[in-house]
Amino acid sequence: MIRLFLLPFRRCSIESAMALRPTNVSRATAGLLLALAWLAGAPLAALAQKRPITHQDVWMMKRMGEPVVSPDGRWIVFSLTEPDYDPAKQTSDLWVLRSDGTEPPRRLTYTKEPENGVAWSPDGTRMAFSTKREGDQTPQIYILPMSGGEARRVTNVPGGATGPQWRPDGKAILFQSQVDPIAEQRKDRKWNARIYDAMPIRFWNAWLDERRPHVFVQELSDSAQPLDLVKGSRLAESAGFNGVFNETGGQDLQAVWAPDGKSIVFVAYANRDRMMGEEVESKLFVVAAAGGEPAAITERGASYEHPHFSPTGNYLYAQTERSPDPAGRLYSLTRLAQFGWPDTGKVKILTKGWDRSIGSLSISHDGRNVYLAAEDDGFDQLFELTVSSEKLERIMQVTEGGYTSVQPVEGGMVAEFQTSLRPPEIVRLDPAKGSHTMLTNFNAAAVADIDAPASIHFWFVAKNGKRIHSIMTLPPRFDPAKKYPLVVSPHGGPNSMSKDNFTTRWNSYLLTSPGYVLLRTDYTGSTGFGEKFADDIEHDVLRGPAQEILEAIDEAAKRYPYIDTSRQAAIGASYGGYLMNWLNGHTKQFKCLVIHAGAINNESQYGSNDGGIDRELRMGGPIWEKGGQWNDESPLRYANEFSTPALITDGEQDFRVPLTESITTFKILQRRGIPARLIVFPDEGHWILKGENNRLHMEEVLAWLKRYL
Repeated sequence: MIRLFLLPFRRCSIESAMALRPTNVSRATAGLLLALAWLAGAPLAALAQKRPITHQDVWMMKRMGEPVVSPDGRWIVFSLTEPDYDPAKQTSDLWVLRSDGTEPPRRLTYTKEPENGVAWSPDGTRMAFSTKREGDQTPQIYILPMSGGEARRVTNVPGGATGPQWRPDGKAILFQSQVDPIAEQRKDRKWNARIYDAMPIRFWNAWLDERRPHVFVQELSDSAQPLDLVKGSRLAESAGFNGVFNETGGQDLQAVWAPDGKSIVFVAYANRDRMMGEEVESKLFVVAAAGGEPAAITERGASYEHPHFSPTGNYLYAQTERSPDPAGRLYSLTRLAQFGWPDTGKVKILTKGWDRSIGSLSISHDGRNVYLAAEDDGFDQLFELTVSSEKLERIMQVTEGGYTSVQPVEGGMVAEFQTSLRPPEIVRLDPAKGSHTMLTNFNAAAVADIDAPASIHFWFVAKNGKRIHSIMTLPPRFDPAKKYPLVVSPHGGPNSMSKDNFTTRWNSYLLTSPGYVLLRTDYTGSTGFGEKFADDIEHDVLRGPAQEILEAIDEAAKRYPYIDTSRQAAIGASYGGYLMNWLNGHTKQFKCLVIHAGAINNESQYGSNDGGIDRELRMGGPIWEKGGQWNDESPLRYANEFSTPALITDGEQDFRVPLTESITTFKILQRRGIPARLIVFPDEGHWILKGENNRLHMEEVLAWLKRYL
């Protein structure tokens, strides 16, 4: 809905006009306000100063961590990274602000190393976090008094200390540390080799070794020593024990205190070593605060992560996904599980009938409501679940950008809000008005003069009968009377979603900055459109999704005559790169392709990547049988039809889509005499994350597009 505001009939600046608008109105409204400012006397030149975004604009945007709310709901602490192309000049520190917005944010720390895993003490007077300070070889836990003064180190463990959590009485903390059972042997041995008896051997971008995460508790008295709660237990000594992996190969047990402080709940795998024969599942375990043998709370048939206790202490919540069923469904929504406490009994799935996958969650101070973020029809939206009735309601309708990390605060709620132009910032929600107030606005100056037309969302019905969602981003200085080349960019995953969010890797406005229209289609397999829609890709991994993308191009061309269909390019990364190789064998309509971390050969990618039996379930049987989709939907089988020039990029440390896949693609294009360029980043993994590497990567991508468009 567009809201009009009457301005005083006097000369005013653009800035003052913009200051009058409420937050979370559309950019079309913002444009109207600018027009009103001009009518009121702003010079026309001021309206023409908008410019295309640059890589430096994108990379140098300040980046915020998740907000952490104080126990009384009055204060919010967050980390803020100020990037630089030179890592030595990058800073990351903690900031604090009042949740009602009456005071501006202020910096709490001024250090070289970032602070992670921030946790308020129960009385709100202290802050615990993990960081490396002078003299530390590994990250340790520090406690900062909120009244002022220096942070004090409270741990000194060789494997580092992360994830601090306060005991409810505030007199002890739990933390996690990596324990190396052969640390002494490792020091003394003169050979260098990796030896494995079972999978996994590596994950995403890292080789795995004997190190495993353990949960420790440490009293906060001066002479206290840390206690390893799982040392010597059958669980910790088993070959299948592991934490939940993150994207860098690290392991996290996600440990939390029980309400009475006498036990701890954590997440772990117990069958990780059997990943080639059965589905591995992360379970919830409980262990006494004095140590002992952990007991499993959950049973086979589902995985559980991110445990949360209700503030009232009578419920334990967690996110859960059902394990794949080899006879049918493979993909599962993430649902909200509820256990009684301390008698966990039978699990209750509170969102069983809701056809959306929950993301972040938080619980109201009285325990009556659970606040959820979820992908929904192309947006990150917020929902409220009433625990007693299990009634789920949308908090507010999102039509631009998206919200995550919703948290209750004194007198209301806060969340993080972002768009394709702006990285996440903390906002205070006003559900009644369907809007928000900015509590932080660190990137306001950086985006003030960038020309970023609002994204266009549209739907169509594909030939297979499915409703398909797409997002279209327009170029700077857009003129609907002109013709623009089209760049098609399907997302990776494939269980992901194209949306109006900020990214430094494939920034929408950077891709359109030369004067292109960008089309991103949520093909079958995308999340946020229901469980069946996401699961359907498991039975048709490439052919169906590719056809939907081609139909989306035709639909966009019908609706928007400024698209020049004689000049099309397609770019994709990860699963999107896999699609690029498929498209090269099935259509001639693209002038060029960009393929980042794209698989080409189902057999070789299976043999060298870091996955387990799930790949067999997806493809329809064991690889040696070569049935199902192993051959039929392997891009390599259609290489005789390859004819489109391709830029191929990859990280040498990528173990999800190993470099050999990109080399194979390059060799085939060279063999067929098709223009191709291969760029390998030796110090990168699945994503190109380092500043100068990222800049070169995007320069090469834009140069390749310019060459053919």
